[in-house]
Amino acid sequence: MPEQKTIPFVDLARQFRSIETELTQAFLDVGRSGGYIMGDRLESFERKAADFLGVAHALGVADGSDALFLILKALGIGPGDEVITATNSFIASAWVIVAAGAKPVFADVRDDFNIDPDSVRAAVTPRTRAIIPVHLTGRPAPMDEINAIAQSHGLHVIEDAAQAIGARYHGKRVGGLGIAAGFSLHPLKNLGVYGDGGLITTNDDKLAAHLRKLRNHGLRNRDECELWGFNSRLDTLQAAFAEIKLARLDAWNARCRQIASTYREGLKDFVQVPVDQDWEECVYHNFVIRTEQRDALMAHLKDKGVDTRIHYPIPIHLQDAAKDLGYKAGDFPQAERFAKTMISLPIYPELDDEQVSWVVEAVKSYFA
Repeated sequence: MPEQKTIPFVDLARQFRSIETELTQAFLDVGRSGGYIMGDRLESFERKAADFLGVAHALGVADGSDALFLILKALGIGPGDEVITATNSFIASAWVIVAAGAKPVFADVRDDFNIDPDSVRAAVTPRTRAIIPVHLTGRPAPMDEINAIAQSHGLHVIEDAAQAIGARYHGKRVGGLGIAAGFSLHPLKNLGVYGDGGLITTNDDKLAAHLRKLRNHGLRNRDECELWGFNSRLDTLQAAFAEIKLARLDAWNARCRQIASTYREGLKDFVQVPVDQDWEECVYHNFVIRTEQRDALMAHLKDKGVDTRIHYPIPIHLQDAAKDLGYKAGDFPQAERFAKTMISLPIYPELDDEQVSWVVEAVKSYFA
């Protein structure tokens, strides 16, 4: 291999530098306007986000977790209700259910790390009110099957699209495939701001109107409070930053797919790699490989200067916080096996071809 390189898992500062002039101007514009909460810049981003995602409504909120939590509250889901979600996601997919007063019920996943409809079907009870499929790693969940289950039982489908902004399922962007969806604008996401941020999407006019009040204290106007709400608004400045990035998102996602293709072709004979299906367009928030030699390979890659992560090493049903739910090791064998064999490789638009090749060769050199 050529001279040693250092490949960070993420490089947010590199992206910042590429658009620093526009971001600086946005900061000055918002700062000089004197309006820092709600306002025209937020509404502009929301309109453009809705157009981009092909939905009727997009609402900026404080973070991706709040996006899911507020949807649950707006749908009246709470004590005595159950909500089914995947056990291999980030903890937020489940704690929002608990925060709403309902009970999280977990399901296993398929080889693409997305929720298994058969496991969902087996988890439905008379108390089930909703299903939250997670578009994990930026890959769309099997929404046709999930929606069919939901329709047969009268359930809501809420997309956890935190990792998947811009992804397509049968030609349609995620975010409009259920009653509502929650996106994260965390800095690590494909569309990330400079702090926390989130987005709710829906095609339901009545639900959108309710959510607009719910995120803003329940206020009808400045002086009249219609309902008990929450304080969860996307800051005007972050909305301005998000609008700048949104214009580049398709190009950035395309670059991630290009990197993923290079990884796939270079590594398919050595590790298990994700394979795109004809009906999906993945945005590769993460590129996850699998190998029984996970820990040794990660140590080798560290020696080669390649930073890696595990998303996620402990399934939610085995977290200490979930003890009272009564799950045990072995309940979801697919998710548990994946947690022991998966590695996330660096993938972000700013990686150049030489760096991508270095990652491929570093993995291959371990098996050589």
